[in-house]
Amino acid sequence: MGAIYIMWLRQIKKYLRSKSRIVGSLAQPILFLVALGFGFGPIFQKAGGGNYIDFLAPGIIAMSVLFTAMFNGIEVIWDRQFGFLKETLVAPVSRYSVMLGRTLGGATVASIQGVVVFLISLLIGFRPVNWALVPLAFVFMFLIAILFTALGTAIASKLEDMQGFQLIMSFLIMPTFFLSGALFPIDSLPGPLSIITKLNPLSYGVDGIRGILTGVSHLGLFVDLIVLIFSSLIITISGSYLFSKIEA
Repeated sequence: MGAIYIMWLRQIKKYLRSKSRIVGSLAQPILFLVALGFGFGPIFQKAGGGNYIDFLAPGIIAMSVLFTAMFNGIEVIWDRQFGFLKETLVAPVSRYSVMLGRTLGGATVASIQGVVVFLISLLIGFRPVNWALVPLAFVFMFLIAILFTALGTAIASKLEDMQGFQLIMSFLIMPTFFLSGALFPIDSLPGPLSIITKLNPLSYGVDGIRGILTGVSHLGLFVDLIVLIFSSLIITISGSYLFSKIEA
């Protein structure tokens, strides 16, 4: 437990010390909220979709968690290049504990990012239908963060250069985001796209957050929760195994 806590605390401290990272990671969600929210809002409303800001905000919150969580894995490559990873791996602690601590730390950072974006969305006009359920939305954010932090760390465990990691992340993140229902409804997609969105774990995170904050869920909150918990466990276990085989 001590190793898990130390790695968790290290991730939090690194995030809080990097003010430029905090500000930079907020630029894209704010751009999406403002540009898309107000730009496509009238079109969405004329099409009978209602208030686009209310629809969009949960998706952008999930996006900010996704991006922060996935790119957290690059720290594994960074630590390997600068020798910190070797010091960690030779310590008399389980590598599984190190992986779990990294995952929890990265997930906490990504969740904080999601909460900040949620607060920003309130400033531009978004309002939850039931404030009492907002803490449950934070639970969904944390599950998304656990899932994709573990995935990013697992991928980084098999790579040695940052450029390769960034290319793979970009290849994975954009389809995952755009095919999650974050920007458009998924209930009327063509057959093949509908299948892909339902195989995408982020779809259940977006749907869960949207269902809690707006009262509109296409997949069902219980299904969203079960899929996210199951996916998080599978990816975390797989990532722990890959991390245990890493060579510094």
